[in-house]
Amino acid sequence: MTQSYPTVTSAIETFCGTLAAKSPRTAINYRSALNRLEEYLRDIGTPSESIRTDELPPTLLEDLYTWLLSIHGRQRRNSAVTYVAGVRAFLRFLDNRRWLHPDVSYERMKQSVRELIGKIPYRTPRVDDAIATVVTYVNSLQLPPPTADNRQARLTLLRDKALLNTLYSTGMRRAEISSLNRTDIQDGRASEGLVTGKGEKERVVFFDELALSAIRAYLKERADGHRPLFLRHDDGRGQPGPRGERWRLSPQSVWGVVKRYGRLAGVEITTHHLRHLKARVMLNNGAQLSEVQDILGHSSPETTKRIYAPYTTQHLRRAFDRYSLPAEEVARRVTSED
Repeated sequence: MTQSYPTVTSAIETFCGTLAAKSPRTAINYRSALNRLEEYLRDIGTPSESIRTDELPPTLLEDLYTWLLSIHGRQRRNSAVTYVAGVRAFLRFLDNRRWLHPDVSYERMKQSVRELIGKIPYRTPRVDDAIATVVTYVNSLQLPPPTADNRQARLTLLRDKALLNTLYSTGMRRAEISSLNRTDIQDGRASEGLVTGKGEKERVVFFDELALSAIRAYLKERADGHRPLFLRHDDGRGQPGPRGERWRLSPQSVWGVVKRYGRLAGVEITTHHLRHLKARVMLNNGAQLSEVQDILGHSSPETTKRIYAPYTTQHLRRAFDRYSLPAEEVARRVTSED
């Protein structure tokens, strides 16, 4: 039977239908990358609605990368690499469906673009200890009196206290914290919980008592049976839906809450800054890179080392001072042994 191939537009629609299993952020990144792919195909005179997937050339990734640099400039190299990674995921999908031309190898395409791109230096995140003041700022805010008129404001502030303390305590990503359910930590009674993180990998996250206490106070005030740990409390949230799922605080809303308190505290901050700060504090207080890797949910120790190794300077200095010996001492030992 003759193999039939869809148009690139049709294949993109099918691929996007599979993104429901991905995190919201990953899905957004993939769609942005595919938008760039469609722009590129239009620019070279082969719009995605008129070209079949088996007509995609083996040099597509290399050509796309070069085009992105020509459009946006080499200063946007990291963005170009991100877009190429998203298109790679789409091509892998086509390869699995046998929708690429039989003579086109996805593995060779991937290897060729890797060689073209080369190594990109990773800029170590700069996180100041002042990030911690955002957590202390929200903790210092006084709750409005417990009246009917103040219920929404009280719930919002209690949620935000629990949210900021949980982000710092656990070092979780915003998508992970958005997906938390009350049962994951037994309504704030369990000091650890199992979450599904990046790459659909499960890991254990740990909560300190400050975060758990804030969570218990928030849930006590809510007095509901809704499943999500963190809910929306705005006027436009509509109906809660089954088990309150429509009220679940989205990853983007988590980001917005953190940015809001950063502005109020006068500190530039994102959710990832709290994650970086947690890692740095642990490393500089003696934690090993391998331990931080497991706590943060990095799949590779190289990721942890690349991002956080510079933060261990103080710890390494202590080790250097503790275990080093002057040349005279080493020579004296040799003489005494002789």
